[in-house]
Amino acid sequence: MGFFRNPEIRREMVLWGAGLAVCLFAAKLFSGSRGMVVCLFAGFLFTAAHFLSSFFRYRKIAFLSEEVERCLHGKQLMEITEQAEGELAILQTELQKRIRKLAHQAKLLQDDKIYLMNSIADISHQIRTPLTTINLIVSRLASRNLEEKTRYELLRNLEGLLQHMEWLVETLLKMAKLDAGTIQMKRTRIDVGELIERATRDLLIPMELREQKLIISCKEETGFLGDMAWTQESLANIVKNCMESAPIGGEIRIETEENVLYTKIVIEDNGCGISKEDLPHLFERFYKGKHTSEKGVGIGLALAKMIVKEQGGVLEASNCKKGGARFEMRFYKSVV
Repeated sequence: MGFFRNPEIRREMVLWGAGLAVCLFAAKLFSGSRGMVVCLFAGFLFTAAHFLSSFFRYRKIAFLSEEVERCLHGKQLMEITEQAEGELAILQTELQKRIRKLAHQAKLLQDDKIYLMNSIADISHQIRTPLTTINLIVSRLASRNLEEKTRYELLRNLEGLLQHMEWLVETLLKMAKLDAGTIQMKRTRIDVGELIERATRDLLIPMELREQKLIISCKEETGFLGDMAWTQESLANIVKNCMESAPIGGEIRIETEENVLYTKIVIEDNGCGISKEDLPHLFERFYKGKHTSEKGVGIGLALAKMIVKEQGGVLEASNCKKGGARFEMRFYKSVV
């Protein structure tokens, strides 16, 4: 029997066997058969009671062991019945804590697995689409009867697609590095005026072509501790999003504010704003809202939020009272 394989049970059986022998010896010391019978009966009851107690105790422990085994193999979530005994009650409490923690970790791993699968599918789609177009362009360029004007246009389109793919791959690699925690953000003094100038430098010509105005209101000596290069990319992605959302001849406004708690950068446009359906998902990877351009892939804002969050900051999106999108970046004086 498995019951007798337990060394603790065997040890206690020996002890209580010795106790029974003592009872028998004591019974012989009593005069008369009645005293002997009473001692034997008392010893038998005492031994039987302890045997049954040990037996049920072992059964409860064996049951707990089986439940843990099933839980570890993912067959079911462990539900332990209340135990009245002190040591088993403590064991029950500790097991429940461990099981809940394991169940939570298992759920997180499952969520990460699903998220990874969805991300791989999205990345595959984002890369496959331009590759298909590139393949078609290359096939047309191979034609000998192609006019020079058409060839030039195809080459321009091909160059644009290659640049887009390069940007996509670089952005995805940056996000992967941030996810893996391999990026070490610098903590140097950032002048906000210089940050805005760097972030908007490459967007001035596209804004000019769209006849858009860039209005900057930045107080002197406004700054915070952070990584200039990464923060510049984050801000540039937000300004680019506002530029694409604003109409022809529209405005993009950048304002700053500094207090004892944080430095704030607000970016606004006078476009159609962010729909209620899009607002909760705006910073999700590969999410494309109603007003996203055809070229948009939905990772610029996601990367921007990751960069700000990595530096202990906050990036939030809302709608302006007069219409248009509003983005607010806050960089705290000390990470909280």
